Amino acid sequence: MLALCNVVSRRQLMRYRGGENGYADRFEAGLRDRCDVRHALAVNSGTSALIAALVGLEIGPGDEVIVPAYTWMATAVAATAVGATPVLCNVDASLTIDPDDIERRITRNTRAIIPVHMNNLVCDMDRIMDIARRRNVAVVEDASQAVGLSYKGKAVGAIGDAGVFSFNQFKNITAGEGGALLTNNEKIYARALMYHDIGASTREGANLHNQIVFASMNMRVSELTAAVLYTQLQRLDGIVRNLRARRETVLSALKNIPGAEPAPHNDPENAVGLAIRLPDADAAAAFAGRMDRTSRAIDSGRHIFTTWKPILDRTAADPRLNPRNWAERDVDYDVAAFQPTMAHLARTCLMETPFRLPHPMLRRKYRKAAQSWTA
Repeated sequence: MLALCNVVSRRQLMRYRGGENGYADRFEAGLRDRCDVRHALAVNSGTSALIAALVGLEIGPGDEVIVPAYTWMATAVAATAVGATPVLCNVDASLTIDPDDIERRITRNTRAIIPVHMNNLVCDMDRIMDIARRRNVAVVEDASQAVGLSYKGKAVGAIGDAGVFSFNQFKNITAGEGGALLTNNEKIYARALMYHDIGASTREGANLHNQIVFASMNMRVSELTAAVLYTQLQRLDGIVRNLRARRETVLSALKNIPGAEPAPHNDPENAVGLAIRLPDADAAAAFAGRMDRTSRAIDSGRHIFTTWKPILDRTAADPRLNPRNWAERDVDYDVAAFQPTMAHLARTCLMETPFRLPHPMLRRKYRKAAQSWTA
């Protein structure tokens, strides 16, 4: 609240034209230090950050971008926003993108892979980066749902060529809306910086690569949003520790349940998210019915590709701007091609750990639910 009052008292709600060295700049500096990257750019949403990252990589019409079939729809929509075609890829038992399926779906038109760290469950970034380097494909990490987490000692979002965060209502830290782009690549940053500010070439860093100035969007973040995010960034380590401890609390309450086991994790020592796998879809549905504050992954709404109507129908606001006009091939979105994803989602339950419940109450709730399951 104090940070917001400071912004209002300064009467400078915009980060530019007098707002320089304010909360937006401090927030970006905090992200750079925390994630050990050269560049951070605050924007108005995670979707904007994804689009800016693809623009930074010069991805556009005719290009293909590999995205998991289980992610918030914005990951795929970002590809279409720059004229590229999203190519869907299966997830594995960890509920993150399957590296083996990535290999199968790369074509000569593939320009980027977007691994998504879903529900605080991190991707197998070692294998993904190995594939990307061997196949000469860029990696844009979508860490929207894993802000503050790490993978084998490295901040998520800082492993690929670019990475993005989201700060909307449901993320680890939030300002209602907001996003950020991370990169160590000056060209990506310079292009993203111009793109987020209507092609402005006068911002510090916009001329890092002598980029041609181009028309673009307004994705700027306000000082009010940045003030909230900067304040929460100072608390992020504690938030992540709390989430990790809550995971262990729930896991201990659910141990020894017949047929239920934690989904595999790509960095078990630093695990924060928790998903429970059951023998089959019927068992998962029954388990979810008994557990408080949990749901089957298959019930995740627009996080599953089968609900992405604009992608499946291949529509655009203007037919002349439809990515299909430039695509070399028709990409397959038939559900039959993604049965591994659907099977993993159907038998897996996502375990929620609400902050409003103290640890003892959280433990009691899940133990009670577990006892009713085994009774």
